[in-house]
Amino acid sequence: MRHAALSVLALALAAPAVAQLGQVTQSPVPEGVAEGAGAANPKGHYAALDALPDWGGIWFGQFRPGDAGAGGPPKLKGEYKARYEAYRAEVLANDGLVKRARSNCSPPGMPVIMQTFQYPFEFIFAPGRVTINQEAWMQTRTIWTDGRAHQEDPDPTFMGDSIGHWEGDTLVAETIAINDTLDLQRGMGHSPSLRITERIHLDPNDSNVLLNEMVLDDPEALEEPFKVTVRYGRDRYGALLEFQCSENDRNQVDENGETQAF
Repeated sequence: MRHAALSVLALALAAPAVAQLGQVTQSPVPEGVAEGAGAANPKGHYAALDALPDWGGIWFGQFRPGDAGAGGPPKLKGEYKARYEAYRAEVLANDGLVKRARSNCSPPGMPVIMQTFQYPFEFIFAPGRVTINQEAWMQTRTIWTDGRAHQEDPDPTFMGDSIGHWEGDTLVAETIAINDTLDLQRGMGHSPSLRITERIHLDPNDSNVLLNEMVLDDPEALEEPFKVTVRYGRDRYGALLEFQCSENDRNQVDENGETQAF
């Protein structure tokens, strides 16, 4: 009975907190979006989507020599160049195995997630936004197209803060606030100042090929902006599969909690 009484008391004391947790947060209208407009108010705007290009189906990255980074890899400078050289030395010294600070099931984030060649993408158009569903790590990315500005002080995330607009049939997206523990390419770090601009459009010579012209600009880590073009081929009636990595995330870790393999 004493335990039952204590349980009732605990619930009573927790009631205010539970009620507070059940309250719905009322977020402010994003800067640049009028009250009652934008992605949060899609009704009446779906017909306008017919004017957008046909990106239906799923898209697989297509690697061809010369397509991506024809001018060579990103040109790092300063501490970022030194870190990459140390990474390369570790790779060579350990037969390709390097320690990682994050889980092996942690997604790569931007910009690498948009350059995965073995897992497809799906683009979904809705009023005020483009949603990119990715089979890899079952990730979802949102590119806001409702006229809002970048967040004033966004927290760095894996996908960053992406704001876009349409120029004809080309989706132009600018992404900032990308977690600086992520890579530009394998082993290449970047600063919090990284800004990625993408121009995504169908290949004028093949409507079943989508091109993503990416420019990576980071004045702290790069000698010059890095330009890369990624191609995606369409599977019109394909579907994304479930990607569940965490059920087998069992690589050994050292005393610092770092994984010992890829």
